[in-house]
Amino acid sequence: MVLQEFISYLSLEKNYSSHTVLAYRKDLEEFSIFCSLSYDSLDINQIDYVVVRSWLVQLSESGISNRSINRKIASLKSYYRFLQKIGEIMINPLAKHKALKTSKKIEIPFSEVEMDAVLSNIIYSDDFEGKRDQLMINLLYATGMRRAELINLKLPDIDFESNSIKVLGKRNKERLIPMLAVLKPYFLAYYNERSKIESGQEINYVFVSKQGNKIYETLVYRVIDKYFKEVSSKVKKSPHILRHTFATHLLNKGADLNAVKELLGHSSLASTQVYTHNSIAELKKVHAFAHPRASKG
Repeated sequence: MVLQEFISYLSLEKNYSSHTVLAYRKDLEEFSIFCSLSYDSLDINQIDYVVVRSWLVQLSESGISNRSINRKIASLKSYYRFLQKIGEIMINPLAKHKALKTSKKIEIPFSEVEMDAVLSNIIYSDDFEGKRDQLMINLLYATGMRRAELINLKLPDIDFESNSIKVLGKRNKERLIPMLAVLKPYFLAYYNERSKIESGQEINYVFVSKQGNKIYETLVYRVIDKYFKEVSSKVKKSPHILRHTFATHLLNKGADLNAVKELLGHSSLASTQVYTHNSIAELKKVHAFAHPRASKG
């Protein structure tokens, strides 16, 4: 089946994460069902843009956001490009499709005051979970690593001799992140408590549950929300906002954009530039202070 070939292509050749591959599969299966129900079992490989347009209308009328629709269409585009590549079709029915307009999603980072409150003022419980949560928050803020990178950290990835952390990013790309000296005491305190719990099958992972198993996405979300709701009224409190905060605070302090790009593991500078809008206020201060003509007029 061609769809399965495409899924294998995404996993093996493109090195997409299992989460991304699952999203592609789901989008394509949804469209295939739509074709079958609305066009008398029309095969997904034989459609034209008229069929795609009717699907877009249905999605829009069901209340799905333009951002979500664009993601689904991106899945279709990739699939039909693959069909062209292997010679199944001659023309991509989505070749001239233009993405729907979306409003820019503004994500507000935590302030330095909020970060200081969570890192220095909150009292964490003096047990396994308290030490784990404290390290988790400090590590996310100190490195800017992604949620999935944190979850998949393994014990050998933490190198105290070279003060570096090896992470496995998107598309299985490895990178080294410098480890701040302030993190070491948190690691040691957590490792001491971690050694007391019963080992699970996945004990090689740095972060585990109190049952000794590898942690999962919702646990990380819960940890971030639990502590940050004590100091912040922001609606969104998530691991990604901590990554956003890491990048914004570095840029506010004058860090080079390319250096931040490398720390974040972005493949292109465009991905990093989304964080620069938060630094405009700081840039204005620097500009007003440093430019020779700033005091004129």
